[in-house]
Amino acid sequence: MLSSSSAPVIEATLPVVGEHIKTIAQRFYDHLFEVHPELFDGVFNRGNQADGHQQQALAGSIAAYATMLLEHPDKAPEHLLSRISHKHAALAVTPAQYDVVHEHLFWAIVDVLGEAVTPEVAAAWDEVYWLMANTLINLERGLYADFGGEPANVWRTWRVVEKRSETDDVVSLVVERTDERDVYPSQPGQYVTLQMPTADGLRQPRQYSLTRADDGHHRTFAVKRVHDAGRPDGEVSTLVHDSLQVGDEITLSAPFGDVVLEPGDGPLVFASAGIGVTPYAGMVNHLAAQGSQREVLFLHAGTSHESFVLREQITKDLESLPNASLHAWYEQPGELGANEHEGFMDVSAVELPADATYYLCGPLPFMQAVRERLLGLGVPARKIQYEVFGPDLWQADTE
Repeated sequence: MLSSSSAPVIEATLPVVGEHIKTIAQRFYDHLFEVHPELFDGVFNRGNQADGHQQQALAGSIAAYATMLLEHPDKAPEHLLSRISHKHAALAVTPAQYDVVHEHLFWAIVDVLGEAVTPEVAAAWDEVYWLMANTLINLERGLYADFGGEPANVWRTWRVVEKRSETDDVVSLVVERTDERDVYPSQPGQYVTLQMPTADGLRQPRQYSLTRADDGHHRTFAVKRVHDAGRPDGEVSTLVHDSLQVGDEITLSAPFGDVVLEPGDGPLVFASAGIGVTPYAGMVNHLAAQGSQREVLFLHAGTSHESFVLREQITKDLESLPNASLHAWYEQPGELGANEHEGFMDVSAVELPADATYYLCGPLPFMQAVRERLLGLGVPARKIQYEVFGPDLWQADTE
């Protein structure tokens, strides 16, 4: 909760800070990496810096947090903070790094807003920052507790034992532990961070959803080659596809992520598009491994039948469940089979189970369209969860 002295200052200055927050975020990152280029080694994804996504996510999270402090002073944006803390823990972010961020963020605020940043204004926004930072530090401390409280302990070496093609642009990696230490178990839907050595000697981090239930010895995840017309190819995905071989050793984090399978026996609906299918492949594989009796409806959208990543695994797992079904939509369908549809996903075209929990993952426009349709059909917002690959530019959990 903001202090009584800071609240009116934040309320008065939030519009102007909000108007310039993207510029502030850009100046912050420029200055941060100028002084601390070592943060590109294992911590920051320079791909997200190049396309501006990290700057947008930072700007959005700060503005959303400040707004929540004003509009709902007795309620913290738990989903937003949980999502950020898991992302940070999967990168082994340390409390000391919050001091570094604070220094360069407030340099950027003054750089952009100039004399408007009076001592009173600076003190109020300093309070906002540390309210958010200390909450995240405490959440991350709890996540690190399973690893002796040390962020560095989340990293472990694994060996690639299988590399198989799933589609033209997606490969699955199966890795095994390289020592006899127990494997920290993942929850269905979580991801791991891969630290990939690059040509310039830096380790670039990328996060990938686990696609199979844990067996105590192995982890499995899928990597899509990033290749968009007019943009540089994905740095890490290219290395994984072209250079990583069976027998190579890689560094992975422990599993993190707060969008996990809800316990209980209620119905589940998974709605995915493209590579967004991966976390829900892991959830369904877990349900199959546990012999679950839950009702499951799996909805997927893609370009074509051949583009459906992990289709065989998902189909097999769904067939092993007593009350599960699959519907797919294809933009280029070819010959349609049972429960296959042409065009874009239409959730109103299928019978949705009552009181289900919904999970969305895919491109942002896809998730926005599906969520809006579900809300229009009367599904409560609290029953809809979503996973974002990369920085969260949507932040629908704060709505």
